Amino acid sequence: MRIIYNVTVNIDDSAHKEWLIWIKEHIPKVLATGKFESAKLTKILVEEELGGQSYSIQYTSYSREALDAYYREDAEKLKAEGLKLFADKMLAFRTELEIIDQYNVNFN
Repeated sequence: MRIIYNVTVNIDDSAHKEWLIWIKEHIPKVLATGKFESAKLTKILVEEELGGQSYSIQYTSYSREALDAYYREDAEKLKAEGLKLFADKMLAFRTELEIIDQYNVNFN
């Protein structure tokens, strides 16, 4: 079973540019743990009442076991990095999404 580990982030406008540079360096570090096959960085287009900019980072895990290993071995250290830099400028929450089916357009 493949699971998407989704991190939704709202970042204050005052730290937005700095955070965007940082997250583009952070995502490869998460992928380097070997627990995920891919990642997507997406901007949430709905305007937030609390202001700032919102993003979703979706990491596709190889398996439930791989995601659990990430939590045990890597998550705290990698989360701490962002908290240290953006603690009072960032609000984040995490969800897990089970992939049931995936459909792609084939233009062959």
